[in-house]
Amino acid sequence: MRRRAAEFRRPVRRRLSYWIWLLLAFSSILALLLFLLQHNHHHQDPLQYPLLESDARVEHFAKEGLNFTEEILSITSFSRQLAEQMILAKAYVVIAKEHNNLHLAWQLSSKIRSCQLLLSKAAMTGDPITLEEAEPIIKSLSSLMFKAQDIHYDIATTIVTMKSHIQALEERANAAIVQSTVFGQIAAEAVPKSLHCLNVKLMSDWLKMPSLQELSDERKNSQRLVDNNLYHFCIFSDNVLATSVVVNSTVFNADHPKQLVFHIVTNGVNYGAMQTWFLRNDFKGATIEVQNIEEFHWLNASYSPLVKQLLNPDSRTFYFGAYQDLNVEPKMRNPKYLSLLNHLRFYIPEIYPQLEKVVFLDDDLVVQKDLTPLFSLDLHGNVNGAVETCLEAFHRYYKYLNFSNSIISSRFDPQACAWAFGMNIFDLVAWRKANVTTRYHYWQEQNADGTLWKLGTLPPALLCFYGLTEPLDRRWHVLGLGYDLNIDNRLIESAAVIHFNGNMKPWLKLAIGRYKPLWDKYINQSHPHLQDCVTS
Repeated sequence: MRRRAAEFRRPVRRRLSYWIWLLLAFSSILALLLFLLQHNHHHQDPLQYPLLESDARVEHFAKEGLNFTEEILSITSFSRQLAEQMILAKAYVVIAKEHNNLHLAWQLSSKIRSCQLLLSKAAMTGDPITLEEAEPIIKSLSSLMFKAQDIHYDIATTIVTMKSHIQALEERANAAIVQSTVFGQIAAEAVPKSLHCLNVKLMSDWLKMPSLQELSDERKNSQRLVDNNLYHFCIFSDNVLATSVVVNSTVFNADHPKQLVFHIVTNGVNYGAMQTWFLRNDFKGATIEVQNIEEFHWLNASYSPLVKQLLNPDSRTFYFGAYQDLNVEPKMRNPKYLSLLNHLRFYIPEIYPQLEKVVFLDDDLVVQKDLTPLFSLDLHGNVNGAVETCLEAFHRYYKYLNFSNSIISSRFDPQACAWAFGMNIFDLVAWRKANVTTRYHYWQEQNADGTLWKLGTLPPALLCFYGLTEPLDRRWHVLGLGYDLNIDNRLIESAAVIHFNGNMKPWLKLAIGRYKPLWDKYINQSHPHLQDCVTS
């Protein structure tokens, strides 16, 4: 996996040059096909190739300042004639090489370079190309292309050749897109060595220091964990550092951090490391509880359809085994989308039966403002308070659900607005009353064959919380910092929570440099384990 991830991180320049070449080849081939179809029944004398002159053009470009874009698009300009001739010539270079006529290919390439130099000069100096400059090159290229047609490039053979080239290029382009997506997903899923190192050191401390385990047992009985006069937040994650950033940024920006209670659930592999980190670091007096999902014995196959699906051999092979079918979107192969930890958000009332309200936070976000006002918002009897995402047309129900299935189309509006998971205020009293978890089980069972939606937690959530979601002000939750390079700075600054959803997580080398400092500033860089792991 490391070798494949390293291959993904090859210089961007090489990948860009490949796509530029591919695009150029594609355009050249298509242009040649059009040209050959237009000249199917006659060959022109190359010396009679049209050179368009226009008194209006000369008068137009006598004015000061040349707009080269307009010049290259004008049907009466020499620049456009040269550009079109160059595209055709490049296509003939491909064909000449295909037929091993290297001398003709060299002649065409030489004239193409002359054409490029003349166009570059016009773009740099701002002076239009004159008849005297264009005529020799256009006539030379016309002569060479006439020669190419006469030698061995009859129309039928050439069209068949070009079609095969187009098909081959399409196949290569599709393969490259799939390969790029696969490598991107591998890089996004891979745990950086520094984070793995941190986990190992923390786990070592947990095993070597019985006092930590004793302290953990003492804190399990704290009455603050069930006090509804405090502000409760839950985070489900296997990433120690990411969870620490969420907690640290929340308490740092809170008006009264000692009134905050964080409920963290992780898996058995990371439980010791997570406990050690939060027991040995201070978070301004906030109460922090860490639980192991493997101790939730009630969450079994007889109760949860998801657990039953996870135990299915076919599902395990598909999501956790080796796979070769590249027709399936690689993102959808990510075990995260079917992981129990990721779906634990649908069991919040069962995990915390004594709590009345809780704010759910994903582990890939940063809190920038005090979140306690969320608890006093009027949800108007709804269960879920969330920021809607349908400002973009494609974030509607039809994007996530299969409306060709009557079970979906008969109950839901395809144009209904979707909303964001990751920063949500839940009224657990209303949740229990509406039996949302039972709804979740029903829809998971209906989608056992994967025909109603693909994967992830948002599609079933859209079904479970349909008619039970209260829209929040957009500034509560700004998304896209894990994929969108062009988010308005003013929107980021005004946001209570910024969400690094997407593959470019802030703890990865793939992170978008512009946003990474927003995450980094909540890491205690002076921690000895972090320093050791970075330097090693």
